[in-house]
Amino acid sequence: MEKKSPNEFMTKKKVSLRATVGICVGSLLLLYLVGHINIFETTYSVAEAEVSVKTPAPRAPEKLDKLAYDTRLVKNANYASTTLAKRTASSSPLMWPAKTVYPNAGAILPFKRIVAYYGNFYSKGMGVLGEYPAPEMIRKLKAEVAVWNAADPHTPVIPAINYILITAQESAGKDGKYRLRMPDTQVDRAIELAKEVNGIVILDVQVGLSNLSTELPVYEKYFKMPQVHLGIDPEFAMPSGVRPGRVIGSFDASDINYAVNYLSKLVKDNNLPPKVLVVHRFTENMVTNYKQIKPTPEVQIIMDMDGWGFGAKKINTYNTVVASEPVQFTGFKLFYKNDLKPPSTRLLTPAEILSLTPQPLFIQYQ
Repeated sequence: MEKKSPNEFMTKKKVSLRATVGICVGSLLLLYLVGHINIFETTYSVAEAEVSVKTPAPRAPEKLDKLAYDTRLVKNANYASTTLAKRTASSSPLMWPAKTVYPNAGAILPFKRIVAYYGNFYSKGMGVLGEYPAPEMIRKLKAEVAVWNAADPHTPVIPAINYILITAQESAGKDGKYRLRMPDTQVDRAIELAKEVNGIVILDVQVGLSNLSTELPVYEKYFKMPQVHLGIDPEFAMPSGVRPGRVIGSFDASDINYAVNYLSKLVKDNNLPPKVLVVHRFTENMVTNYKQIKPTPEVQIIMDMDGWGFGAKKINTYNTVVASEPVQFTGFKLFYKNDLKPPSTRLLTPAEILSLTPQPLFIQYQ
């Protein structure tokens, strides 16, 4: 899949309770539920009361509605009824929904779809966040949210400001890591913009010659916030030591699992709702050993189709690179400019994207 050129990136929760619950959901969702283990954990807080009478028993922790969750996953898999009718007991298992752990209560997916505007405030070339003045950008984002709510009224949209927190660089910098960290003022700006649309923030990281274990703790105060989530871009992760932009980089499952476990600990330690982790990819080699990627009850993983080009090419990349290697959820990126380069004449429509198997629950605009 063709991708943006190397020159397009920039001078770039005192009481704890752990409950383990096992429930078999039943034949209503047999196609999905066979073999699925119900494991999740949650924590809660109860205020201490200075009273002379008997203290009331602590309230039960919030629980995930697993039936609603599974029902939505089956719907999201988007297999045609004709396909299901033809299946027999001897048929190979369906790849979707992906079999993995249940999330803690409060998870965004699959109950909502995220529609994100992407970019960096310092650059007009990296996406819509920096291309337009804030009021205009917000109007455009709200318009896209309305379009997606109309296209799939059963899956409410939550808007997102998807800010590139660390950008890969052409120059090595003082420490030779070929990446530039954004100042807190810019992250604060992203958080304030998200408030304007009642949305979330996704902070994207391009590590260059650095690594996630070095970069993520730098911004830990932000990842402790309930509305702040993480995106990681393998394209600009260079384990080979080559300067970013010369070749396409990669993350292994071990890198992705580091990010998952890092966020999971923050969720547990700070009594947060589950986080979302977005992993961008447009080639098979950008993510290695995908079967070893492990979502947790605290972190939901989206594999996002990040390539640009004409519609049929993008759909093919989604089918062969993302949908064919199921992890948990999927995403689809649309480029306002690059997706219009010849021979393309238009962007894919929500109806066309919603026809995919599975239906993407993360839509990103650049």
